[in-house]
Amino acid sequence: MPVDISQQTLIVTGGASGLGAAVVDSVRALGARPVVLDRQTPAADVDHVIVDLADTASTESAVRATADRRGGIDAVVTAAGVDVPGPFCTTPTETWERIVAVNLLGTAAVVRAALPHLVEREGRIVTVASTLGHHAVSDATAYCASKFGVVGFTRALMAELKGRVGVTLVTPGGMGTAFFDDRETQYKPAPETPLADPMDVAAAIVFALCQPPGCEVKELVVAGPLETSWP
Repeated sequence: MPVDISQQTLIVTGGASGLGAAVVDSVRALGARPVVLDRQTPAADVDHVIVDLADTASTESAVRATADRRGGIDAVVTAAGVDVPGPFCTTPTETWERIVAVNLLGTAAVVRAALPHLVEREGRIVTVASTLGHHAVSDATAYCASKFGVVGFTRALMAELKGRVGVTLVTPGGMGTAFFDDRETQYKPAPETPLADPMDVAAAIVFALCQPPGCEVKELVVAGPLETSWP
């Protein structure tokens, strides 16, 4: 039987929009008590902390403050992600490093700060990578580096926390969110490209969170049927 996550405290990074917001809506429907970590204020009336995930010290502080305020943390979902595609040689250093900082270092910072509480409660960690964390493409060096890093970090974490905290790596393909809105046309999916619904990806994340004791979903790939970057 699925675990009842009602009244559980979940940290959701990037929960103000896109996949993160879909996760927030999905877990709230089950009675969970998510806390969003994001640079933006969520549209939904949900507990949140405004924080820049590229600032790892502030991110860790926000997680610890949330744990103190809520009396602990039951699960973490690291859904925040950014990208600015372009050739490596013309991408500003600060832009390149910010992508890695948010996507990879921010993920590690949230997990690091939440881990004592997750171990205590035998909680769960769900990290969100990308199909471009397994398949490299041109003009995405920072994004690929960060998401390949999330894949390696999560798999190592699985080994390290085996039997103590459930760890799931979720690999989404392209989703119908605002992620592609500000890009140059050449970096946007074609208008006819069927993208995955973020609510469907969120449902897969909830499935991982709700596994009963003694059962864990280690990895999931969730993508549209014509996803070009998988396999």
